[in-house]
Amino acid sequence: MTLSALSTDLYELTMIGGYYVAGLSGRATFDLFVRQLPPTRTYLVAAGLEQALDFLESLRFTADEIAYLRSVPALSALPPAFFDDYLPAFRFTGDVWAVEEGTPVFAQEPIVRVTAPLAEAQLVETALIAEIMFPTSVASRASRVVEAAQGRGVMEFGARRAHGIDAGVRAARAAYLAGFDSSSIVEAGRRFGIPLSGTMAHSWVMAFADESRAFRAYANVYGARAVFILDTYDPIAAARMIAGSGLRPKAVRLDSGDVIDISRQVRRIFDEAGLRETAIVASGDLDELRIAEIVASGAPIEGFGVGTAVSTSSDAPALSGVYKMVEIERDGRSVPVIKSSPGKQTYGGCKQVWRVVRDGIAVEDVVGLERDEPPRDGTPLLKDVVRGGVRSSRTPLAEIRERCRQQVALLPRDVRRLTDGKKYPVRVLASR
Repeated sequence: MTLSALSTDLYELTMIGGYYVAGLSGRATFDLFVRQLPPTRTYLVAAGLEQALDFLESLRFTADEIAYLRSVPALSALPPAFFDDYLPAFRFTGDVWAVEEGTPVFAQEPIVRVTAPLAEAQLVETALIAEIMFPTSVASRASRVVEAAQGRGVMEFGARRAHGIDAGVRAARAAYLAGFDSSSIVEAGRRFGIPLSGTMAHSWVMAFADESRAFRAYANVYGARAVFILDTYDPIAAARMIAGSGLRPKAVRLDSGDVIDISRQVRRIFDEAGLRETAIVASGDLDELRIAEIVASGAPIEGFGVGTAVSTSSDAPALSGVYKMVEIERDGRSVPVIKSSPGKQTYGGCKQVWRVVRDGIAVEDVVGLERDEPPRDGTPLLKDVVRGGVRSSRTPLAEIRERCRQQVALLPRDVRRLTDGKKYPVRVLASR
């Protein structure tokens, strides 16, 4: 979905109008970062950059949008030339440095750094925060779910609980990026090439006079790919019926009840009937902690369908993401600037983030000025992704997914713990 140039807050437009009148056209640098991690997270996974760059690349004011802005009372004091000449020619012509998608990030680290003529850098604030913070929150939760599953398959089932279908599609991308195997929302498959997965609904079973007929009819259509849902009525009775019917579904799904106990009973019934290849998957309000509990129990569950917890990032639905000016051009030279309000102080200057990895383990991140000497064994995380308004490349989702797998694995195990995780060290050298 292409975002409109009006995907911004009104005050961004009043400011760019004010900059136009005041003649402020020098370049400015803004950092997008998270002030603090949610209590339930020890790391975040950067996501959403591709969509954010799509917005910057396509940024235009259409004639209809400009006509609407003329009617906005808060903008009525602006001169006609602002609407007639300036807005029609408005484009993003700046530079962007960003942490690659799939990379773990932490509080106070710039995830995106924008340097552009002041008005251009200002206008994009709202869209950049929205396009990056939501997918980052989802990818971070999804990474925890993947950690909990310990190699078992995980399917994203959350579009129906997301805050709108487009949010659901974007959540599916973020979850897949973070290691989920598939999604149930078909548009995510079409748009991003994500593998699709699904079973049957309880309503399919209820549409037939009895469960046996429902399963047979489904198997007649979908054959060896059929996945049956067992808990419309009695999952144990359903398992016994399948075992004695000659049906050989690919898998069965448990969506309610004590899935640990039920899965053990179903596995025993299937194994005794020779259905050892029929997998058992579980769904139903699962999150990483419940999945970890199921895995620790040794229950014979081979995969999980996770919806609400991931698609709404229910433990941290909003990150403390901000976009703050850190440098401004005055009289032909760049000057670092800071915000000093209590609890919201910022670090000035054009910064870089280095990740220090030793013996295959990330030991700390260092945030310093771009011109600073890199720390020993430090790798810069902010990469040049847009130069003069032109993107340098597009990264395939499969490559981002593999990067995420590798980069999360570099984090110390005690940082990746689902509960009581250790805080990862971030050393800030930049001054306030």
